[in-house]
This record gives sequence, C-alpha cells and structure tokens, in this order.
Amino acid sequence: MSRTPNVPLETARLVRNTCLCFHAQRAARALARRFDEAFRPLGLTNGQFSLMMALTAPKPPSMGAVASGLAMDRTTLTAALKPLERRGLVEVAVDPDDRRGRRLTLTRAGKALLKRAVPIWKRTHRKVDRLLPTADPDRLRRDLRALS
Repeated sequence: MSRTPNVPLETARLVRNTCLCFHAQRAARALARRFDEAFRPLGLTNGQFSLMMALTAPKPPSMGAVASGLAMDRTTLTAALKPLERRGLVEVAVDPDDRRGRRLTLTRAGKALLKRAVPIWKRTHRKVDRLLPTADPDRLRRDLRALS
C-alpha cells in the first residue's frame, strides 16, 4: 500500500482543462497523425517532410542551423536524417568552410519527392484550417511561434 498522497482530482482536472503544454502536445500528436496518414503513400512522415522543407535553401544549411530551426537537438536531427540518407533523398557533406561541420542538401530524388508532397501538404492543411471555423489560423500560428 502506497503512503504517497494522491494528487487531488480537482488538480488533475485543472491541469487537464487549462495546461497549455498538455493541449499543445495533444494537438501536435493529432496533427502529426493526420499529416503522417496523408504522406503515407509517399513513404514520408510529417517530421521527414518538415526536415526536407528545412533543406530548401539557396545554400546548403548547417546541421546546427537546421536543428535550431526545427527546435531539435543535433543528436535527434542526426537520427532523423539517417532514413532520408538511406533512401537517397538527403546528402550530408563536410562543410568546406569548417571541416568539423556538416552541410545538408536535398538530392535530386529528394527534391522530386518533396515536389510531390507539397500538394498533399496543401490539401491536408486546408482541411486542418477548416477544423478551426471560429479561430483565426494565422493568429494561432503567431501565438505558437511566440511560445517557441
């Protein structure tokens, strides 16, 4: 028998009903599932799509810049890149300006796949925006950016 007191039910309800972190995580998981399903025919996840979009820069971005832009640590980014590298969608090369660093580039196949994914993203995003009939999706995006 545990002697640790339970969290009062009222506190659990308060957290469930008011915690921004709880609601943001729940919404993020639901959105991730929706976009994962949409990208499934291409063999992509929503995270891979976002990562590949982050590589569409005039100059190949550094690992640090991509990790920062996606709010992930470099170790997580390295793990996320592996399946994309294996599929020949992304190349990781030594940074010519700093041999210790790495630069990330979409391959021709990666660019072609991303081009096919964009219409799927647009279609899915329109559906998501329609789920917010009384909200302002642009305001929601600004508010979420303010938190990150």
